[in-house]
Amino acid sequence: VQLQASGGGLVQDGGSLRLSCTASGDIASITALGWYRQVPGKQREMVATATTSGFVGYGGFVKDRFTITRDAAKNTVYLQMNSLKPEDTAVYYCNAITPRGIEHWGQGTQVTVSS
Repeated sequence: VQLQASGGGLVQDGGSLRLSCTASGDIASITALGWYRQVPGKQREMVATATTSGFVGYGGFVKDRFTITRDAAKNTVYLQMNSLKPEDTAVYYCNAITPRGIEHWGQGTQVTVSS
């Protein structure tokens, strides 16, 4: 499985960004696609995930600001991020999980929110 992420960038406090992640390769093996983020010195944390069965989950810090959607026909998952805060600044990684718990990671895209 290969994951191609895009959509990061610089935005002001309160602004919006949309991240995209397109999966290729052994698509049928994927049970969930989602996003994690990481800042230097901290553990990677889950932002949002969407399973093939329709389950959607978010990290506790999201608080209705972010929305994850999945386009099965395009093998793509989107993360719409609104009301961004400086503390959302991080490298965002696309993640795919198989039923056996094998994880695949994209290359990461930088999101910077200026105050």
